[in-house]
Amino acid sequence: MMRSFIAAAALIVAAGTSHAEEAQTKPVTTAQIASQTVTAAGQPILLPAGPVRVTVTRFDIPPGATLPIHKHPYPRYAYVEQGHLTVTEADSGASHAYQTGDVIIEMIDRWHFGRNTGNEPVRLLVFDQVPEGATNTVLRQP
Repeated sequence: MMRSFIAAAALIVAAGTSHAEEAQTKPVTTAQIASQTVTAAGQPILLPAGPVRVTVTRFDIPPGATLPIHKHPYPRYAYVEQGHLTVTEADSGASHAYQTGDVIIEMIDRWHFGRNTGNEPVRLLVFDQVPEGATNTVLRQP
């Protein structure tokens, strides 16, 4: 019984060593996707002071859909996993086009809306940093 245990342990160690050696031959790679100090509107990025809650949300926006006019009181970042999105500032009319692989550094406290301008759904991975209990989307009232 003890020999079986020792033999099994030796096999596990050998398999683990083999896997570890294989993993060491494959280098870890990194690629910086974005680096910004300002938002899409050119505003400096300033984080809330004190403790914050980080939330990550997936958005799926169907072709032709338009999001309501809204603004964000705190920094918001998005990674475009799929599709074509145009974000338009409601007051100035300035537009910013984004596509698969782009990073969006959302404007802060400016009314804007997004529109799926492609033929496939837009899929966004959205990151927020807000003070505990706060929300990061304010809808404009009609």
